[in-house]
Amino acid sequence: MSQARKAAYAVVLTALAVAFSPLFIPVGIIKAYPAQHMINVIAAVLVGPWYALAVATAAAIIRNALNLGTIFAFPGGMIGAFLAGWAYRLSRNIYLAALAEVIGTGLIASTLSALVIGPVFLKKTMALGTFILAFSASTIAGSILGVLILLGLKRAGFRW
Repeated sequence: MSQARKAAYAVVLTALAVAFSPLFIPVGIIKAYPAQHMINVIAAVLVGPWYALAVATAAAIIRNALNLGTIFAFPGGMIGAFLAGWAYRLSRNIYLAALAEVIGTGLIASTLSALVIGPVFLKKTMALGTFILAFSASTIAGSILGVLILLGLKRAGFRW
């Protein structure tokens, strides 16, 4: 795939991540915002790890500028997107890409957010368990949606 096509896909995926960001799924007392994670899995497969990282970064910047996100959108989106892209690049398996998104966001980004981002940038201690639960609920839902969309695209004859 050409760099121009990858860039065009990245722009569209960024716009979709921002447009869908207000949508949430109630999971007990937590509101899961799965759109970014859905886009992360799709971007990982369609454009690879570096463009997926760019999509997540651009979406986080725009979401924060529009007051649709928090500082946690940066690690929450970027780590999972990049790991999903690498997992797909190495395996060519959309399910492993989704699993890497869940690990990257649900475990790594949540831990980084609770132990570093919150205390350093917000000057607050954060409950690690709460972050793991919230980030995991969001990324699991989004990753499932991303896989379902990719399967639908594949069934419709779209090739990547």
